[in-house]
Amino acid sequence: MLDRYLKICSIQILVLDFVCLNAFFFLTHYWTQQNGIPVDVNKDTFLMASNLSWIVALYTTGIYFMSQQMSVERIVKKLMQSLMLYILLMLIFVFLTKEAYNRIFIASYCILFVIVVLMDRLFFYMLTNYILHRKEIERKVVIVGYNDLSKQLVDNLQSRKSNLRFEGYFEESSNVHELSYYPVIGSLQDCIPYAQSNNIKEIYSTLSPEQFPYLYTLAHEAEKHFIRFRFVPDFRMFVNRQIYVDYLDNIPIISLRSEPLDDIANRIRKRMFDLLFSAGVTIFILSWLIPLLALLVRLESRGPIFFVQHRTGRNNKTFRCLKFRSMYVNNDANSKQATRNDRRFTRIGRILRKTNLDEMPQFLNVLLGDMSIVGPRPHMLKHTEEYSAIIQKYMIRHFLKPGITGWAQVNGYRGEITDELHLRKRIEHDIWYMENWSVSLDLRIIFLTVFNTIKGDKNAF
Repeated sequence: MLDRYLKICSIQILVLDFVCLNAFFFLTHYWTQQNGIPVDVNKDTFLMASNLSWIVALYTTGIYFMSQQMSVERIVKKLMQSLMLYILLMLIFVFLTKEAYNRIFIASYCILFVIVVLMDRLFFYMLTNYILHRKEIERKVVIVGYNDLSKQLVDNLQSRKSNLRFEGYFEESSNVHELSYYPVIGSLQDCIPYAQSNNIKEIYSTLSPEQFPYLYTLAHEAEKHFIRFRFVPDFRMFVNRQIYVDYLDNIPIISLRSEPLDDIANRIRKRMFDLLFSAGVTIFILSWLIPLLALLVRLESRGPIFFVQHRTGRNNKTFRCLKFRSMYVNNDANSKQATRNDRRFTRIGRILRKTNLDEMPQFLNVLLGDMSIVGPRPHMLKHTEEYSAIIQKYMIRHFLKPGITGWAQVNGYRGEITDELHLRKRIEHDIWYMENWSVSLDLRIIFLTVFNTIKGDKNAF
């Protein structure tokens, strides 16, 4: 597959990025001095800031590796996001250090780096396209079986930007007269002779070996002639989604989804991260923030400092979720969700919700083990009952501990749930997080949460 080649090229390009990032500093520094422009910079500090800014920009935008499926539009979009974030971080660094950096030096350095980054990505994309269209690496494939699954497989293969070239089908009965862009070449017995004479590299079978025992003979014959034979099982009658296969010794076990946190070692890693992070926040922030905000909450309205609400946790167990009280005491708190112009909000409460400060006590929930730093946001019990009746996959999100922030929230799906589409998108993002969890993903979500809070989120109210 070309994926390995693409990843190697991507790594080489990333290495080139950092080589240029540092080399251009000295080149620009030398050029400005030669032209009589005074440049008084702390080289070590500036280079460290520059490298860290580019690392953060790459990590935040998620552009680590190029793939066969990435279009020109997506590459350009990701690159522009990375470059804009890099420049923004460098400007913040220059502003915070308060040193008299020469504007010509800063502008020349950044512009030169941006140009080279754009050029090497363009070169990479053109080189990949050239390689994909070379006859020498073209891989011809045929499919055994002419049915709905084989047609869908052809559509998927053709939609990928790869070096695969589909030749046609082989069917038990070769007398198929249905109109198709690709022909039914012959019967199953014709498959191997055709593959040998036409340099076919791979054969995909969408037929079941239990119904067509000859497929086993076909597979052995293919391997004798160095042709890869692949079985494509049809699980669509059970589930219309990607599945995952694990092995218990030599017995395959099919799962509906990948769950990294099903591994006890990963759960320990996540719990240790939660404990260390929450302990730091509690000691250095909550120790003075709680008394301060408690005073402000009590001065504006009567009632408790904290709003304690039973919410749905991991494995559908309820827990007492802590928040700073942002509303006047009312009888609808456990049944009616907050809306943008909700009259129940206090003045200090609006500020707390807008800045996410109302959720800071939930770090205590994390220490108690009821929540995690990152995970699906917990809903009140009434909403869990209502939403589970609307969305079939809603309860899947409760395989995980709920979080203070989550993948759905940093992607804009937070606040009031106004329609079924909003709810469905939130659930999809929660399930994606569950299937793709990693410590680095948690760090990315935390960073984006802080970034969105500083920038301001239109859905925060």
